[in-house]
Amino acid sequence: MAETAVQTDHEPGAAPAPPPRGRRGRRTVLVASALVVVAAVAVVGALGLGGGGSQEGSSAPPRSGSTVPVTRTTLTERTTVDGQLGYGTEIPLPVKATGTVTWLPAEGTTVKRGGTLLRVDDRPVVLLYGTLPMYRELGLTAGTQQGTRQETGAQGDTQKSGEQGRGDERSGAPDPSGSPTPGGAGAGAGAGGAGAGAGETGAGAGGAGGTLRGMDVLQFESNLAALGYTGFTVDEEFTGLTARAVKRWQKSLGLPQTGTVGVGDVVYSAGKVRIGHANVRLGSPATDDVLTYTGTSRKVVVNASAAEDSWAVRRASVTIALPDGKSVKGEVASVGKSATAPEEGGGEGDSAAPTVPVTITVKDQESVGRLESAPVTVEYVGRERADVLTVPVAALVALAEGGHGLETADGRFVAVKTGLFADGRVEVSGSAVREGMNVRIPE
Repeated sequence: MAETAVQTDHEPGAAPAPPPRGRRGRRTVLVASALVVVAAVAVVGALGLGGGGSQEGSSAPPRSGSTVPVTRTTLTERTTVDGQLGYGTEIPLPVKATGTVTWLPAEGTTVKRGGTLLRVDDRPVVLLYGTLPMYRELGLTAGTQQGTRQETGAQGDTQKSGEQGRGDERSGAPDPSGSPTPGGAGAGAGAGGAGAGAGETGAGAGGAGGTLRGMDVLQFESNLAALGYTGFTVDEEFTGLTARAVKRWQKSLGLPQTGTVGVGDVVYSAGKVRIGHANVRLGSPATDDVLTYTGTSRKVVVNASAAEDSWAVRRASVTIALPDGKSVKGEVASVGKSATAPEEGGGEGDSAAPTVPVTITVKDQESVGRLESAPVTVEYVGRERADVLTVPVAALVALAEGGHGLETADGRFVAVKTGLFADGRVEVSGSAVREGMNVRIPE
């Protein structure tokens, strides 16, 4: 069998020398140390060490990564809060009728002017529009009725006096001297006219002495005329003509035609109402809070933090995000003046700050769709910075000496001052920053 010769560096016949101990371990340590040094250099370059902390940083070899331009735009800070869509807080109807409740409307019913809110002792309580509450009975007073009778009597006396004057004119009676009385007919007519004047004066005095007057009369007469019952002057005076119109209105409601409106017959509100829930059952006595109501327009109520409610000012515009993903425009209508502490027993993370109720109206009710109640998100604009230089937030790098900087496309680092953060971008400024400059987004 042939032998194969192998060339070695040691003497023939001697055993091969083992490699020096520790050489392989030292080689591994040196490689690892080299990697650490390379990594440290890269970090130093990124942090701007070695004299790169000034406005113009030292140059470094370009690294891979995307670049973006510095752009000039308007940054707007937007904040979202939770709200509740609905018809607002239910408040009691100021019902003053006394007796037994004999009919109640269904919850959610809309009642307009002239509509029936409920029935007490089977008499309708009617809704009218106005700001003054019903605080007294409206009708003809005793003085007014007496004045009307005097006016009727005066008209009769006037008619008799006029007839007498016309009789004297027809007779043409001569005066005692035997010559016809010139202007005799005129004298008779004058007497009649004087009688008429006296009668009218009496009627006027009687009416002035007992006529019911006031702004509540004007408010009621305005509603009566709006319902189509006219024939009187809409003013602050309740006259016999007003009473006649009231009788026609009472007839349409199936009420006794008295011409007088009782305190409990009507309830005033600023407009049409949406019936809430009833606090009594049929057959129960009528109380002050027998029914609750709200407006008929859907709105959003936000319990805003009392410490962060600077955005909540009247007529401020907001955006409302609905559960179906649609957004509608809203406007702050009112802000509560009393802060309320949060309820006890909340879970961890619940804000302990007091809140104030903020009511937001929606002008375009159709945009809300058919939703009547739902949780929503309200977005409002906080701070805003117009015409400023901005970059994506991801383009910022932390500098070793403190603060932030940007890495240019050629590997330089420049220090910047940051401003408003909004919509994933940040406002930047500095002597070395200009519009259109490309900066790198670190990987």
